[in-house]
Amino acid sequence: MTALTTSPGVPLRAGSAGIPMTRLVRVELRKLLDTRSGAWLLAGIALVTAGAVLLYLFTTDASGLTFEHLVNVTVLPQALLLPLLGIMAVTGEWTQRTGLVTHTLEPRRGRVLAAKFAATGILGVASVVLTLALAAAANVAGSAWLEGTGSWAYGLRGVGDTLLFVALSLLQGLAVGTLLMNTAAAIVAYAVLPTAFTLLFSMVDGLRDKAGWIDLSASQDPLFRHSIAGVEWLQLLATTVWWILLPLAAGVWRLLHREIT
Repeated sequence: MTALTTSPGVPLRAGSAGIPMTRLVRVELRKLLDTRSGAWLLAGIALVTAGAVLLYLFTTDASGLTFEHLVNVTVLPQALLLPLLGIMAVTGEWTQRTGLVTHTLEPRRGRVLAAKFAATGILGVASVVLTLALAAAANVAGSAWLEGTGSWAYGLRGVGDTLLFVALSLLQGLAVGTLLMNTAAAIVAYAVLPTAFTLLFSMVDGLRDKAGWIDLSASQDPLFRHSIAGVEWLQLLATTVWWILLPLAAGVWRLLHREIT
């Protein structure tokens, strides 16, 4: 039998501020960066991104060596792999059964979940910054040594599209993670379900015209190519609701009400 004790002169106070939010975010960042799985995943993302840039530099015509194209090459592997960090962030306590410790130290689950979202968002913004820096360096190298055009045409719209593309990818990982609350199951679902829908809509002629309203990959493609306009924004909104917002809302409700074991 255990009892809650306090030091003399330091009584427990109802409604106290508790652990500062900044500290919770730092803890969640450390969980993502200092753990073996997180460190290996980040190293894998870096290696895949660097490999994609090098492969593109030496296999593409000089006319294709532009800043915009290089940004697309660097952001694609990160948008595919970074959501795995979000999955691990929200499923770690439930898969490894450390939730009792976490929620004893901070009983308000909403604050812990917000810290996980914030930590994942910080890494997402950092990845976009690194993506732009790597693409800029590759553009300079391509124009100097590979006779590339060296075009820097990109603009604020390109940056906004890239940020939104990465943000939606991260939210998708967080949505699947909160809904299933199991790391392995969430990773499989994240990898298999969107791919299955993409194959279905690409193989069935009758569904191809409707893919933009249901298939997340189809609706995000114009955003990735920085050409999204008009009805494509409505299609992106619709698929974001089906694939991200509804699962995320259900997952957050489940996480806030599930019994901790």
